[in-house]
Amino acid sequence: VQLQASGGGLVQTGGSLRLSCVASGRTLSNYVMGWFRQAPGQGREFVAGINRSGSSTYNADSVKGRFTISRDNAKNTVYLQMNSLKPEDTAVYYCAMSTQATIPSRPSLFGPWGQGTQVTVSS
Repeated sequence: VQLQASGGGLVQTGGSLRLSCVASGRTLSNYVMGWFRQAPGQGREFVAGINRSGSSTYNADSVKGRFTISRDNAKNTVYLQMNSLKPEDTAVYYCAMSTQATIPSRPSLFGPWGQGTQVTVSS
């Protein structure tokens, strides 16, 4: 399976970006999906997760009210809409899949991982 993340870039504080993650080789609807991020020198941090049908989502406290995860199973794609971006959101963002029954937040419960897309928020 391959997970291809895209949509990152350089944006000013308060701006928006929409990340996409396309899966090939597997049917995305069979998996819980998650977005994580990793800033330089830090560990991988859970950002948001979504269940198989898209009916339930779970966001980290740091992004609640600003980020929205969604999915289009027909397109085998999961999205992360990021609004009101802050400099502390700067990181490489990764998507990953999980076989768990509910939405986990631990990185060890996800895999495989996409290659990541860089998001940089300037102040």
